Amino acid sequence: MGEVVPASLHPMIDPGRCIQSGACIRGCVEKQVLGLVGGRAHLINPMACIGHGTCESTCPVGAIQLVYGSKTRGVELPRLDPEFQTNQPGIYIVGELSGMGLIRNAVKQGVEAAASITRGPPGQPPRRGVGGAFDALVIGAGPAGIAATLGLMAAKLNVQMIEREAFGGTITHYPRAKVVMTGALDLPLYGRVKQKTMSKEELVAVWQDILQTIRPPLITEELVERLERDAHGMWVVHTTRGSHRAANVVLALGMRGAPAKLGVPGEERPKVAYRLLEPEPFLGKHVLVVGGGNAAVESALALSDFGKCASVTISYRRDKFARCRAENRRRIDAAIAAQKVRFLPNSSVKQVADQAVSLATPAGPIELPNDALIVQIGGTPPTQILKSFGVELVTKYGER
Repeated sequence: MGEVVPASLHPMIDPGRCIQSGACIRGCVEKQVLGLVGGRAHLINPMACIGHGTCESTCPVGAIQLVYGSKTRGVELPRLDPEFQTNQPGIYIVGELSGMGLIRNAVKQGVEAAASITRGPPGQPPRRGVGGAFDALVIGAGPAGIAATLGLMAAKLNVQMIEREAFGGTITHYPRAKVVMTGALDLPLYGRVKQKTMSKEELVAVWQDILQTIRPPLITEELVERLERDAHGMWVVHTTRGSHRAANVVLALGMRGAPAKLGVPGEERPKVAYRLLEPEPFLGKHVLVVGGGNAAVESALALSDFGKCASVTISYRRDKFARCRAENRRRIDAAIAAQKVRFLPNSSVKQVADQAVSLATPAGPIELPNDALIVQIGGTPPTQILKSFGVELVTKYGER
């Protein structure tokens, strides 16, 4: 399967300097990323790391650095200046797409990018919309996009936010009661959110309060397809529903990209979905989840915890959930052992019918009764769209 490396910042440990104090393990906020192997600290669950950085700060001998990628497997990220601007003037990237997955850091980046747009790059006048163009378009309504939009609104710039799904970003897809580590958040026009640990519902409540009280200009259900520059130097953002012009574009996209599809007959049926918001719509249904990452496992667990589905099955092309966070692995293994979730390892979907789904398994083809199919097998990385309009990318091999 190859080395597993998270797309965001994660710790790299110098074994020659490690003194086996265990301070980094105790200091890890997620409590499941680092562990002792042979007496020394090791990165045992890379996909659980979201870059809190407490391991680095708690190590008494400086044996840990936060890096992108590893020495053998690189992570491709956009090259950004200190203002979060790319090599394309007026294009800014903040949040997860920049490699910063932690919510509080994404918010900070969004605020700083808005401040840069407001004052203009060093030594240059600020870019403003001409010919009816917006001063700025913010693509993505997650933490970074919300913060950038609020910052631009506070500066009284003409801004428009575009989101393909729901206000709040990826967190709205998380299962109920999932804990989200945030740290204090400072949001323009809204103030400080002091609570450092919140559940999904608590953070979504903050986003909804912002939406209702500040009313940021928001367009939903539009997916960005391409960007180009017009004759006036404005950026034209083409979406699935039209186009928008702006002097500046803040790309606050996640790394999820467009969801990958199975490419099998029947996948276009209405019962096929690519995310799980809440389990209630699946009451009394036979549900198949396809995938083996955190998103797929968390969906299967949410449906199992709901306890009102006719059946919950998870199909994965491998024999174990090696890419999951440790806690997710523990819980899904327990659910399978308790027969709350049926696991079909080394399997793949071959056809989707109205009330059934056909799969290939090591024991031969099988057909399951099925009312709903949730496919979570990754997606097309947004770095492809960046390349299409000339944003320079850099591959990090265990580098800061």
